[in-house]
Amino acid sequence: MLKKAIISGASGLIGKNLLTQLLNSTYYSEVLVIVRKTLNIEHDKLKELIVDFDHIDQYSAEIVGDIVFCCLGTTNSKTPDKAQYRKIDYQYPLDIGAIAQNNGATAYHLVSAMGADVNSSIFYSKTKGEVERDLKAIPFKSIYIYRPSLLDGNREEKRMAEKIMIGLMRFLNPLLMGGLKKYRSIKIETVASAMLKESLTDKKGIFIYSSDQIEALG
Repeated sequence: MLKKAIISGASGLIGKNLLTQLLNSTYYSEVLVIVRKTLNIEHDKLKELIVDFDHIDQYSAEIVGDIVFCCLGTTNSKTPDKAQYRKIDYQYPLDIGAIAQNNGATAYHLVSAMGADVNSSIFYSKTKGEVERDLKAIPFKSIYIYRPSLLDGNREEKRMAEKIMIGLMRFLNPLLMGGLKKYRSIKIETVASAMLKESLTDKKGIFIYSSDQIEALG
């Protein structure tokens, strides 16, 4: 039976790649993207729902599908205001999840981050830990949490420090063995591929994948 996907964050690094893979997948008949503005993509499977995320409940009737993929996230440079940052990384993923589950979705796939921890003193890591924790309270049949390390891929934004770090990690990756494998940088398409593959399984429960485990899945 073909599935219907719901994806938020489809304009971002992982989300864009995941969207392409979902549209090309023979296992999905429809992909609903929840966005602030049009992606300007035409595809027979694609449905766009342009929303005001602060009033997502107004679109509840249209957020219907089998599998939810959340690739929402921001950066300090894009969103220096911490209250707005928290909305994007914490509140919006939970709001969409609650609505979709109430409308019949059975599984939720969340892109989190390495180091996610509710007890962290780092705002970013703490926020990721909190969204992981509170997502588990929504009664999905299955919840998949992906904690990638440094993402390796082409960014629209050219941030020099990040570019240097990616180059350095490409050199260091082969040297990180055993328990250090999870610190290797990871290709964007690998994360997206792992999410797609896991969405085709029929597991029940909560599954958390470190970066090296994502690599193995992808």
